[in-house]
Amino acid sequence: MTEGDYKKDIIFFAIPVFIGALFQQMYNTVDSLIVGNYLGPDALAAVSSTGALTFLLVGFFWGFSNGAGVIVARFIGARNEDRTFHAVHTAMGVGLVCGALMTVLGVIISPILLRIMQTPQSVYVEAKTYLTIYFAGSFFLVMYNMMVAILQAAGDSRHPLYYLVISSLTNIVLDVVFIAVFRMGVEGAALATILSECLSMLLCLQRLLRAEDSYRVDLRKIHFDRRCVRQIIHQGLPTAFQATVIDIGNLLIQSYINSFGALAMAGIGAYTKVEGFCFLPVTSFSTAVTTFVSQNYGAGRSSSPSPVSC
Repeated sequence: MTEGDYKKDIIFFAIPVFIGALFQQMYNTVDSLIVGNYLGPDALAAVSSTGALTFLLVGFFWGFSNGAGVIVARFIGARNEDRTFHAVHTAMGVGLVCGALMTVLGVIISPILLRIMQTPQSVYVEAKTYLTIYFAGSFFLVMYNMMVAILQAAGDSRHPLYYLVISSLTNIVLDVVFIAVFRMGVEGAALATILSECLSMLLCLQRLLRAEDSYRVDLRKIHFDRRCVRQIIHQGLPTAFQATVIDIGNLLIQSYINSFGALAMAGIGAYTKVEGFCFLPVTSFSTAVTTFVSQNYGAGRSSSPSPVSC
């Protein structure tokens, strides 16, 4: 993305990102559709009301994958293979730490926050069950986000799209099998989600392991380069806190909605799934612009000093 027509680069990069995000939002919506139709309003309320809580933690740790993507894109743009190697393998190490932290934090604090959010007793047990299973497998989601950040930093938005399509379809099939066939309830919805996330993570990992470019991953060489860790934190922490501030606001709103009971929770949950589609064009385009700017900054096409210092 450091050569040619930048407008085309950004547009052609953004289109697969948008389609992938569309599929991701669609399978989240289908989740609610299947749960609502097969398990009823209380189950839909339980699954939907957890969104604010999951976004709080997912958004925070996503900030670090965003920071890692910026650093990797800079070194790829600078064609600095040595620093790209360190940045990529440090990003993988940061992902492992963030994934472990999110798993532990999610399982421990989710029951506490559900109580603080005034979750009705008719919904609490199912919401707690869903969150416990979801966060137990959240490691896959964190690592997937980190690997997608590396691929997109290299200008590859097509393969993440393919993997999202595959995992989305897998999630829908597993939802139907676990909920409609095996009657597993909200446990089935959570299990379908984490298995689909695990599949998409493995597909991304396979791509990175087989890459022939400087961003190729060697699992035996994952390490923590102190300079890169500092830069990932420097780039990612503001994004993480920004997402957290927004999600805390949503958490407070969800707490107020919970006081109206399960039907109100289910209704708002269904609405938020539809609302999510409205933000997809903006987020997809901003991802493309971030990657383009980072690569060109690394290539020295910026007046800012020290474009490739880590």
